[in-house]
Amino acid sequence: MLFRELYKYRELLKSNVKKEIRGKYKGSFLGVLWSFVNPLLQVAVYAIVFPFLMARSGGDNYLIYLVTGIIPWTFFTNSIVQGVTTIRYNAGIIKKVYFPREILPISVVLSGLINFFISCLIVFIFLFFSGVGISWHVVLLPFFGLLQMLFSLGIIFAISAINVYVKDTEYIVTFVINMLFYGTPILYAISNFSSAPAILIKLVEINPLTQFIYAYRDLFMYHVLPEFNGVVYIFVLTFISLFVGYFIFKKLEKGFAEEL
Repeated sequence: MLFRELYKYRELLKSNVKKEIRGKYKGSFLGVLWSFVNPLLQVAVYAIVFPFLMARSGGDNYLIYLVTGIIPWTFFTNSIVQGVTTIRYNAGIIKKVYFPREILPISVVLSGLINFFISCLIVFIFLFFSGVGISWHVVLLPFFGLLQMLFSLGIIFAISAINVYVKDTEYIVTFVINMLFYGTPILYAISNFSSAPAILIKLVEINPLTQFIYAYRDLFMYHVLPEFNGVVYIFVLTFISLFVGYFIFKKLEKGFAEEL
């Protein structure tokens, strides 16, 4: 039923994705080039400071280690931050016109996926000029990008619907994302903290974003296939995220017009 509705309103979905991409950079001088500039600025800051604090992270290729962590992380955070408010920000059209409300969260993650693939050009440039090189394993990039998109979509389904009723949701989400950044091995390697409490290391390892970033680093940096157990883990979590998130969305959807 959902796929039939999405196909019926495919032009609306397409125009909404374009609006999400253009709206994000509307009025800016660089426009969509910020998809390159933002990650590069982040990499520049961390590359200057953190090699002195995390000397062993990523071995001799800490810059590549950073890039392959920051780009997927930016994809996730941008999608979640935009997604949590997507229903509230479109209150006007929701009250006036019928269309599948799912189009709004889906538009957010699709635009995020497009920006992610654009940003991956930065990774390829770094790989080429650093001497790490590019292997055939990167053909799996679309698969993991799509998997991460669906994982994020499940979360956005839930939080965007809850945010209609509980306005503090977006602030809670921002706080959780800030905490999650330090619970994901973007700037550091878990092996650097072998003396840390086992429970903390375990929490980092079961973090879904950890497994996604491991997979990307395997494809880009280490030129190997991601570990099978890790892939199964994020595949199962993606399914759970989508199922639970969509269930919550459909349960709360009926009251959107009244609450907005």
